[in-house]
Amino acid sequence: MAFGFFRKKSEKEKLIEKHRKLLEESFKLSSINRRKSDEKVAEAEALMRKIENLPEK
Repeated sequence: MAFGFFRKKSEKEKLIEKHRKLLEESFKLSSINRRKSDEKVAEAEALMRKIENLPEK
């Protein structure tokens, strides 16, 4: 388990992490600025489509 810290993240793992962060930002912005929140959701959706189109290993 300790060796998992030293393993490089795959491209898919990096994109999934970025997607999660975009959704978190969107949630935080939802009560402050709805337009920016919607933009973050749109970015996250586009990123998810990119993730889904990545080849499986």
